[in-house]
Formats: sequence, C-alpha cells, structure tokens
Amino acid sequence: MRVVFMGTPDFAAASLRRLLEEDFAIVGVFTQPDKPQNRGMKLAASPVKVLALQAGLPVYQPETLRDDAVLEQLRALQPDVLAVVAYGKLLPEAVLALPRFGAVNVHGSLLPKYRGAAPIQWAILNGDETTGVSTMYLNREMDAGDVIFTEETAIGEQETAGELFDRLAELGAALLTKTLRAIADGTAPRTPQDPAAATYTKPLTKQMCPIDWNKTPREIVRHVCGLCPWPVATAELGGTLFRIFRVEPSGEKTAAAPGTVVAAGKRGITVACGAGETVTVTELQAPGKKRMHAADYLLGHPMPIGEA
Repeated sequence: MRVVFMGTPDFAAASLRRLLEEDFAIVGVFTQPDKPQNRGMKLAASPVKVLALQAGLPVYQPETLRDDAVLEQLRALQPDVLAVVAYGKLLPEAVLALPRFGAVNVHGSLLPKYRGAAPIQWAILNGDETTGVSTMYLNREMDAGDVIFTEETAIGEQETAGELFDRLAELGAALLTKTLRAIADGTAPRTPQDPAAATYTKPLTKQMCPIDWNKTPREIVRHVCGLCPWPVATAELGGTLFRIFRVEPSGEKTAAAPGTVVAAGKRGITVACGAGETVTVTELQAPGKKRMHAADYLLGHPMPIGEA
C-alpha cells in the first residue's frame, strides 16, 4: 500500500518514525513550509521534514493545497492512502478524493470529544481523568469523519500537557499503523460520530496564563499542568511576576486571603487559595532567570510572608 504522509510537528514525527520502522511504503511526505523561529528568526524545518530527509524521502512543502500543480504532484505519487497527522491545513475535497482508500487522521482526543485546537491541553484543563487518541477518515468538516480506532489512557494527577503530548504521540503512532494495516486487509471499521456529543476546543492564549487563587488546589494544579510547556501559567508573588511550572496541593488550611504567601522555604512557596486551602509552588521562573526549583530561588531571594 502506497502511503503519502502529511504532518508537521513532533506529534506527527512520532507517527512517521513508526511507519518507517515498520517498513510501510511511504512514497512522499508533505509538511508545512520552513518558518522563522527563535530570536534570530532563521528559517527552520519542521520535525517531520527533518526526519523525512534523514530517511531519504521526497518532501513537498506547498503553501496551499488548493493548487492544480500540487494536486498533480499528489496524483503522480499514486497514493493508496493519505496518512495525516497534525499537518496544519484542511485538505480540500479534491485531495481527499484522490487516494482509493481516502485520507486517515490521528487526533489527540477520544472523538467526538474535543474536536479542534489543543485537545490534549483542554483534557487537562477541564479535569478529565482519561483521554486518548483516535484515528478517523477525513471529510470536509473539521475532525468530524467516521472513527476507525481509539486508544484510551489515564491522565496523571501531575502530568503536564507536554508530558501527555509525548505519550499520546506514541499511542497515536501505534494506532496509525494498526489503522493502515486494517485498511489494507479490508477489516477497518467505520463508526460515525454523534454530532450531539461533539465538543469543540479553542486555541490557548497568553490571556489564560494568570492563576486564579480563588480556585481549589486541584483546579490550580490542572491550570498549571494544562498550560505547560506553553503558554505557561503566571502569578505575582511578593511583587514579582513569575512563570509557574509546577504546583502541589499543600494539604494545609489557612485563614489568609487567596493569593497570600503563607510560607516560603525548602518545600517552595505556599500560597493561600480557595476554600481556605493552600498550594505550594515548587518550580518557577523569575524574569531574566532560568526555570528552577522554588526552594533554590528562595536561597538568594527571600519571599515576604503575608503578602499577596
């Protein structure tokens, strides 16, 4: 079976790597054009492009798929199926109709829940105990195609979005190989999604970063974990605005107002939150500093107690 792979970030690279390891016939790779990154704004290749070139695969980086020349490139590759993982563009109907087995996609949620952007982060932000990955047939609507397979996994209590992202990338890669084999031997199921059960997520923004200390410890932990590694939770403590990477429920009660620093020492910075409870900030980043344990920061920067 001739496979054209379409993907861009690390999440997609995990699937391409798995297909290469299992000797699928990948006849071409489509990925987003190189983009400027970091302070130097130098053009950087996507993780999928880097991997594809290392494997000696032909790489295509069209600005748009709504171009007759691009369609001819795809047609010349004679794909039996398109394997699409976080490509970054919606595929027009002319592209979807080209391969005889259509286009299949790996999505980082248990569809129909969390269609759209940032499904992995929102599963944590919303306090879900489990999440997973789905493979589906692509159609003209976003994430609305018939589901082929799903794989569920529990979310750890302190698992960040970045950590969950990496786990789901590997789960998705394994599920994609299972899906392509089932398609090849004619045993792939098709389960239509229930539109009434569909939920949609919105992109993350920096406006979401500030911690609301009126929330419960568990809600604050979810907020911090869901926004790590981007855009990262923030909080002003002792007059300094920090990026907050890790917090833990302290299990201690307080009469102090939410947002008040009630302790600072070897455990970290303990802050009052909702319902008279507290959380401890254990990992943070001060302006102009590196990310570090809160206890290490406190060695050279005493934190005033009793201040919000």
